[in-house]
Amino acid sequence: MSKDLHIAPTARSWREIPQPVKPRAMSREGKWRRMTSVLRAMGATLVVGGVAWGLWEVTRALQDTPRKMPEAARAVAIKQLELRTDGVLDNAWLARTLALPKAVSLMELDLQSLRLRLMASGQVNAATLTKNFPDTLKVQVGERSPVARVMANWRGESRALVVARDGVVFEGVGYGAAMLATLPWLDGVKLTRTADHYQPVENMGIVAELLARARLDAEHLYQTWQVVSLARLESDGVIEIRTKPGTTVVFGVNGDFFQQLAKLDYQWETLATSPNPPRKIDLSLGREVSVSFQPLPNFNLVPHSQPKTKL
Repeated sequence: MSKDLHIAPTARSWREIPQPVKPRAMSREGKWRRMTSVLRAMGATLVVGGVAWGLWEVTRALQDTPRKMPEAARAVAIKQLELRTDGVLDNAWLARTLALPKAVSLMELDLQSLRLRLMASGQVNAATLTKNFPDTLKVQVGERSPVARVMANWRGESRALVVARDGVVFEGVGYGAAMLATLPWLDGVKLTRTADHYQPVENMGIVAELLARARLDAEHLYQTWQVVSLARLESDGVIEIRTKPGTTVVFGVNGDFFQQLAKLDYQWETLATSPNPPRKIDLSLGREVSVSFQPLPNFNLVPHSQPKTKL
């Protein structure tokens, strides 16, 4: 006789027993904190948006055309010129160069045209003009620094001009006589005039490097330099310096200027007590240094004997 087998149900875990839990309701304090944070975020967004809109409106107003500006603003004459510079130019130079008409207003100015007028001097290598309403024109300029002097015909007369590191030749306004006296003269250069200015002097970068190195590392030698000749620069690759004592010093542009100055300093000290100063010191020969002297005059130390009179 068969019997039905009773299969016991598989044991279940307590985790499978449904346990419905009602979520805890948020308290009034929690609701208030959430509402406060939302309001704070919305306020910050509105502030940022307002600031951005205000800046946009100010920019649009400043860039607007004169026709859209109030008549009162267009009628305000310029009362002040403000100059900021890294050199020696002053407000008197600025007023002369801009030559603004009397009672002109900011809205009547062509800033690009005025900028070109400033740049034409050669002494200015960068210029920025800003209208500061209602009556101030602000000008910021960057100036070239002179490294040498050169004689040239300027506005119908022969006069000393200055040359910058990039070769630009300009009048040089505002420099004191003592400062200009420290600059050596340029020789062996050909100035080419176009319209109302000269073309830049070629190869002035390497010349300015030598002068700056000498002024920094050998000031006592630099103070004796009177003329810098570029006559042999392109043909032989040398720069000739004529000193106040009369010695010509030759530098090779392919050599290290610091080493050549060190050799010159040694030779200068060695020959300082020589009764016959050197005529030429050539430092362009690599390791060799050529020194030549002026020939000494011939002095007859033994007087000529008088011829005897024949009887």
